[in-house]
Amino acid sequence: MASSFTHFQTHIKLFTITTVFILSSPFTSAAATRTHTRPFKKIYAFGDSFTDTGNTKSANGPISFGHVSNSPYGSTYFHHSTNRYSDGRLVIDFVAQALSLPFLPPYLHINSGDATYGVNFAVAGSTAINHSFFVKNNLTLNITPQSIQTQLIWFNKFMERQGCKGVVAEPKCKFDDALFWVGEIGDNDYAYTVGSSVSSDTVRKLAISSVTKFLQGLFKKGAKYVVVQGLPTSGCLTLSMTLAPESDRDDIGCVKSVNNQSYTHNVALQDTLQDLRRQFPHAVITYLDYWNAYRTVMMNPARYGFKELFDACCGSGDPPYNFNVLATCGTSSATACRNPSQYINWDGVHLTEAMYRVVADMFLNGTFSHPPFKNLMDRTPPGA
Repeated sequence: MASSFTHFQTHIKLFTITTVFILSSPFTSAAATRTHTRPFKKIYAFGDSFTDTGNTKSANGPISFGHVSNSPYGSTYFHHSTNRYSDGRLVIDFVAQALSLPFLPPYLHINSGDATYGVNFAVAGSTAINHSFFVKNNLTLNITPQSIQTQLIWFNKFMERQGCKGVVAEPKCKFDDALFWVGEIGDNDYAYTVGSSVSSDTVRKLAISSVTKFLQGLFKKGAKYVVVQGLPTSGCLTLSMTLAPESDRDDIGCVKSVNNQSYTHNVALQDTLQDLRRQFPHAVITYLDYWNAYRTVMMNPARYGFKELFDACCGSGDPPYNFNVLATCGTSSATACRNPSQYINWDGVHLTEAMYRVVADMFLNGTFSHPPFKNLMDRTPPGA
């Protein structure tokens, strides 16, 4: 899988060179004047902890996973914590590298000039539904107050600081060269309502409605190239496996009820994206099928180099999955495995860099991007 990801990076680099140079021609021609720059010059990212590159730190993260600033987070690639919920890079990091762009700075910690190539607004623990809903239903324990709507407010404030208020005609206020990456969002909404009187149907309807308004806000602002990730097979995460009874399992050994919930959510999300394609026909909207990508890995883990499907690489040592919600990764009670590349789960709720790499490759080069990611690279809106 790594070789195909490298192939994609090579393809992008070649894309930035003139046709004459690619062909190693000693002659100049008109083609030499048509030098292509990067397919996208910047990325704006949104989502939850699967996409957050540092907006959340230990002091303000979800209580049960409030140690992201500690070792061994970040140990595989960065060799220190970068406040990413993994041992290394996330999907969005691999996407940035594939597009020959630097890693995205987190919005809450950007310095002057850092935002040249984009900004990451994603927040760990973030929900699709506004925080007020959880307050109203007395479900605020261990909940991050930011929602996807908060991230839209941050994005609008960021653009205003760039001198772009509303839809402005100035080149710096247009998004012709910007990729909008909407990471998975909604898993936390379901998690925060477990055991309450709020039904999963209610959560799904409210979450999809909020995401729809968020996306409409981006399109009305001028976004043209938007990627939207679906929910993964959340029933395969260590936390789900720990909490659910053994009788609640599907054909790949994961928690059936949770995977069905995520699948149903994704069906509704895809219906919404179809409606948005009709509302905004000149935008390229790409759906990333996280659910089936993850499931594909689970069906043949050895093909992707994985040996441990459910155990957390970084955990307390508690059986059966090396996980205890009261002694999670980053605490003094937890230690990390020596071979995270063989694990899918990093800390019980988030994935290893190895898994994120595989998923990123499936999105960029595989068949889990609808329409194919190449459509974004070609930057040809439907019907244009």
